[in-house]
Amino acid sequence: MAPVGEIVEVNGFSSKRKDEADNKENLWSAILGEVQTRGNTKLPSYKSVVVLGDNESGKTTLIAKLQGVEDPKKGSGLEYAYIDVRDEYRDDHTRLSVWVLDGDPSHAHLLRFALSEESFPHTLVMFVVAMTTPWGILDQLQTWATVLQDHIDRLKIDIDDLQEARHKCVKKWQDYVEPGDELEQGSPMRRTSRNLDEEGGDVLPLGDGVLTRNLGLDVVVVVTKTDYMSTLEKDYDYRDEHFDFMQQWIRRFCLQYGAALFYTSAKEDKNCDLLYKYLTYRIYGFPFRTPALVVEKDALLIPSGWDNMKKISILHENMQSMKPDDYYRDIIVQPVLRKPVTRESETQAEDEQSFLTRQLQLMQQGAPSLRQDSSPMRSPAGVQKTGERRSSGSPGVQGQLGSPKKIDGSKPGVTGSGEGVLANFFNSLLHKKTGTGSPAPKMSADLSNDRPHTSVDKAVMRSDAAAELDRLTRSKKPSVPPDQNSSDC
Repeated sequence: MAPVGEIVEVNGFSSKRKDEADNKENLWSAILGEVQTRGNTKLPSYKSVVVLGDNESGKTTLIAKLQGVEDPKKGSGLEYAYIDVRDEYRDDHTRLSVWVLDGDPSHAHLLRFALSEESFPHTLVMFVVAMTTPWGILDQLQTWATVLQDHIDRLKIDIDDLQEARHKCVKKWQDYVEPGDELEQGSPMRRTSRNLDEEGGDVLPLGDGVLTRNLGLDVVVVVTKTDYMSTLEKDYDYRDEHFDFMQQWIRRFCLQYGAALFYTSAKEDKNCDLLYKYLTYRIYGFPFRTPALVVEKDALLIPSGWDNMKKISILHENMQSMKPDDYYRDIIVQPVLRKPVTRESETQAEDEQSFLTRQLQLMQQGAPSLRQDSSPMRSPAGVQKTGERRSSGSPGVQGQLGSPKKIDGSKPGVTGSGEGVLANFFNSLLHKKTGTGSPAPKMSADLSNDRPHTSVDKAVMRSDAAAELDRLTRSKKPSVPPDQNSSDC
């Protein structure tokens, strides 16, 4: 029987070799598993963007531009959309959720559906303002930042998780390196947390005014409709110093929240593609090689981490008639409309009788007054009947009026002949009072048989008769006294 020690030694030797073999196998398994995991990595589908801004600031149009949609659909309350994101290197794609909140602050309570405790670490916030209302840009940014801060305060986020999110924002700001600097070995790279970790140094503190209001979220400020700058220059006498004054205040705001700044124009397609690439860079880690662009005043691009107060102070050199610390609304004043909008005054309806009386007076001033003007059955003064209306309204009367000298005196209902008889007949019609029950005179057999004696026809006939009597009176004095009514009754 072998000694126990030898058995233990043999067993120990065997166990040692077995452990080494297991370690090698585990190492290869780990390497293969890591490669397989990297190859099967999919873009996360739980990332989202929350868009805040006033109405008419261009939020919906901007998102439609990022989507590649030509005809944006505007909604109300809390809109939902998505942006297709594709990774060409790994042949992968996903959808980036986009929540657009209505510009009315009364809808702020809907933010709980877009930004919750679970989605907080995976959300980017975009503040949108428009160059069409430059006097309200700073107030709008501060208003929506306050709305967002109030909502975050109401979320039940663990204090440690919130502090960790804020620390990530600080680290991202400090880790920014201008594209191209990391490729040049001899370039004086700014000291960041990345190369300081390699050197074992300490991280430099944040600059003046940087991340003083750290929300723990990635923030991007987008100024839309920058093509309107030319209109501001032409119609409202804006100069370069006005735009520099506005820009330095907006960049100060971005420093406070650690935000990036984009000036865009969907109409002229400025910086929209770069904004899309920057969003994928901040959310999915895609490469972004575009440096800061500050030369063109209507196409600014300032990534988060690039700016500081020293760079902003360069804008102060161009301000001659203002100071950098002047109150924003004192310099960027809302202009008064040069063409005042004339509102139509409300028209009050005049009393009908007063209107008719006034028209009657005007008619009497321009024409000889008649005894029959006061007849209640005459048409209102000022309303003249044309020949067509007379012929269509009372054909029987018009047939008699067309040739007054050809009236046949032998027909029943007509006595005498000539214009005097006709004037006598018309006078009898004008002096008749409605409601007396007197039978209507007969002009001819055709008139009494073909047209019913309705009140409307009587009024039309009497109106036409009055007009004809007026003509006859002016042309020739009646030969028969107008008071002979018995012959027609």
